[in-house]
Amino acid sequence: MASWYDTLQATSSFYDVIVIGAGAAGLMCASTAAQRGRSVIVLEKANKVGKKILMSGGGRCNFTNTHVDAENFISANPHFCKSALRRYTQWDFIHMVERYGIEYEERDHGRLFCRHSARDILNMLLKECEQPAVDIRSRCSISAVRSLETPDPDEPDQTGDHSRRYRVDLLTGPAGIERTLSLKCHSLVIASGALSIPTLGGSGMGYDIARQFSLPVRDCRAGLVPFMFSDYMKPLCERLSGLALEVQVSCNG
Repeated sequence: MASWYDTLQATSSFYDVIVIGAGAAGLMCASTAAQRGRSVIVLEKANKVGKKILMSGGGRCNFTNTHVDAENFISANPHFCKSALRRYTQWDFIHMVERYGIEYEERDHGRLFCRHSARDILNMLLKECEQPAVDIRSRCSISAVRSLETPDPDEPDQTGDHSRRYRVDLLTGPAGIERTLSLKCHSLVIASGALSIPTLGGSGMGYDIARQFSLPVRDCRAGLVPFMFSDYMKPLCERLSGLALEVQVSCNG
């Protein structure tokens, strides 16, 4: 059976859209682009896609909230939130969840969770990528992203503007037998997540690529971080696991 590497070498290595990262944002973006008639490939570094989806909400995936307004977001450009939320609302996503027959429940503060498993949401996003035939590949480690200034004479035009805007170099395959590959695209989407939970594939690659293309990057600060206890506090905290209290905490004003 021919490998993905061999298949690409025998055909074309050009896609209209390359999405780096197969999390919730990457899969949603890929399905939307493909449904608009674009050829799309998603490249994921981990061995499986959607790992953060599966762990979110304690395994039940808190997929949206009934109270979503621009005022709920902290942004240097508050107008972006307004326009983005007008174009795609929480009710649009809820409608898709209901269309797939996924059972969900509302908890405090309007939070919506799957009744059964976060895998229902992951399967829904993967199904959305099936119909327009999104190419999803795991075990793809990006080694370089380059901007292409001139068209590639060896590639038939597929974009309408005679340009191959980006080239992505990567290593693909199981550890120890990786192979190098180069893909070209017209539109490149970075959906690689942030620095949180590196064991699930989080990295600073998105920040590095932004700096490479002279895009402004704001300083990062930790958010929603856990308290980590050790020594004599650890056994006590383990016994308290699973208990929840609603509290308000303040420090230094």
